[in-house]
Amino acid sequence: AEKHAGVSCVTASMDDIQFEEAARVGQIITIKAKVNRAFKTSMEVGIKVTVQDVLTDVEKVVSEAYATYVAKPAGAGKIELEPVVLLSKEDHLEHTLAIERRRIRLGYEQVFKNLMQESNNEDMFEVQDAVSTDLTHVQSIELVQPPHANHHGNTFGGQIMAWMETVASISASRLCRSYPVLKSVNMFKFWGPSVVGDRLVFNAIVNNTFQNSVEVGVRVEAYNCEEWIKNQARHINSAFLIFNNVNEKGELLTFPRIKP
Repeated sequence: AEKHAGVSCVTASMDDIQFEEAARVGQIITIKAKVNRAFKTSMEVGIKVTVQDVLTDVEKVVSEAYATYVAKPAGAGKIELEPVVLLSKEDHLEHTLAIERRRIRLGYEQVFKNLMQESNNEDMFEVQDAVSTDLTHVQSIELVQPPHANHHGNTFGGQIMAWMETVASISASRLCRSYPVLKSVNMFKFWGPSVVGDRLVFNAIVNNTFQNSVEVGVRVEAYNCEEWIKNQARHINSAFLIFNNVNEKGELLTFPRIKP
């Protein structure tokens, strides 16, 4: 992203990330990224992750994702990005699809806001033998240190996602009482930055179960020293993580119903 912009960039959001394969110790991971399209002050970067088994030489796709980056100017003005140079048929296809993904993403956010406003009107229902979501609430606090940040001092988006996965996994495990497997990360959006020295508070809770999968919502808030004393949080990130529960044979197991 910074190579295309010629200036520093910050991650604004990640489209829904699906995990097709699990990467394990001893395997070779290859990560390829390229700018698919520039939108004046932002751009879409396509990311593909593959894993290769050194014993069998078999290569499989772990995940494909699309990240939106915003150019960060040195001064107060905005930076208008130059168009991407398209060299292949694949470049042209991704360039066309990028505008559709952007349209869907913006529409998705509006639909989500509407649903949140209407959710208070829904009737609560009782489910026999349901597990209370209170039992799945997990909170974790992390201190952002220099290894967790980039050369601008901003926390790596991947580091935040790793901490989110940990707290969400614990939340899901309290419901299934085993080790859940992460399948996707949805609506992963950065609402604001965090920097070295910030304390990040992660709150996770199970939102709902769907037979063989469970959704865990995670909210991330940041505090500097002054904000910590005054208890003034900055909401910097939210996401929804989907987990499966499998047995030793790799068969999907059913999650219990929950009581909100």
